[in-house]
Amino acid sequence: MLVNGKWDADWQPVQSTDAKGGFVRQISGFRDVITSDGSSAYPAEAGRYHLFVALICPWASRTLIARALKGLEDVITVSVMEPEIGNQGWRLSDAARADTETAQGATYIHEIYTATDPNYTGRATVPVLWDRQTKTIVNNESADIVRMLNSGFGALAKGGIDLYPEDLRTEIDALNDWIYPRLNNGVYRAGFATTQGAYQDAYADVFTALDALEDRLTNGGPFLFGSRLTETDIRAFVTLIRFDLAYYGLFKANKRQVSSYPALSAYIERVLAVPGVAATVSPDHIKRGYYSIKTLNPMGIVPEGPDLPWMRLL
Repeated sequence: MLVNGKWDADWQPVQSTDAKGGFVRQISGFRDVITSDGSSAYPAEAGRYHLFVALICPWASRTLIARALKGLEDVITVSVMEPEIGNQGWRLSDAARADTETAQGATYIHEIYTATDPNYTGRATVPVLWDRQTKTIVNNESADIVRMLNSGFGALAKGGIDLYPEDLRTEIDALNDWIYPRLNNGVYRAGFATTQGAYQDAYADVFTALDALEDRLTNGGPFLFGSRLTETDIRAFVTLIRFDLAYYGLFKANKRQVSSYPALSAYIERVLAVPGVAATVSPDHIKRGYYSIKTLNPMGIVPEGPDLPWMRLL
C-alpha cells in the first residue's frame, strides 16, 4: 500500500483483520461524482473520463459491464492492467502506458494515485475513474461508478437499460447489502482468513448465499428481479463467473462448484448472452491474476482447467 505517497513493502492481499482474524476490506478513498446536469465538479463529457480496470478484478469488471450496457464505449475510454499482481500491485499494460497523456508516465496504478494526491495513504486499487482534464481520480469505488454510468451521463448513454430503476431501489439496496458480505466479499473472507474460525464463518456464508440464490432463480428469474436486469445482477455475476476458476480452489470455497447448481449455471449463461457482457470476461486473466497472489500460490503455477460450459459463449 501507499503510506504518505510512498510505496511501502511488497504488495500483500491482507492489510487489516478483525478480532477473529477475518479479512477486512479497505474503504475507497475517492468518492466524487459525475453528473449529467453539471451540478458537480465533474460534468458529463465525452472523451474526458477514463477507466483503469483489471479483467481479473470483479469490482473493476462491474464498471466495464455497466459501461457496455449503457452504451458508453465511445464516451469513456479504458485501460486494462496486466493480470498478474506483482510486488508493486497493479501494473499498467504496454497499451495503457503507450497512452502517455492518460498514463501520466505511470507504470503502476499506485502512481496514478500519487498523481492525484502526492501524500496518499491507502491501497491502490482498481477500478479507477480518472479525469483527463483535471488529471485527478474522480472515484475508485465500483458501486459509485456503476451508478454514475447508469445515470450520470444523460443523453451520452446510448443503452436503454436502467440498472437502478426507482421502483426497485429499496429492494435492490436490500439484496445488494445481503449479497456483499456473504458472497462478493465472502469469497475473499474465506480466501484471506488468518484463522480457522474466520475461514469457517466465511465458508458457511458463501454457500448459504449460493443456495439462496439458486432457490431464488429456480422459483423466479430470468434475473434476480424477474425480467429486468439490474446492478444486483452485475454484482452477483462477477463473483459467480470467477467462482469455479479461482475461488473454489485457491480460496478454499470448495463445498461445491457453481457449475453444479443448475439455476445458477443457466443464469451465468443468460447474463453472458446480454450484448456487451462477454467481452468483459477473460478466464485467462482471471486465472493468471488470482494465481499470481504469492501468499496463496507461492510457486505461481496456473491451473489448466477447468473447462466450463459457459466458456463456449466467449
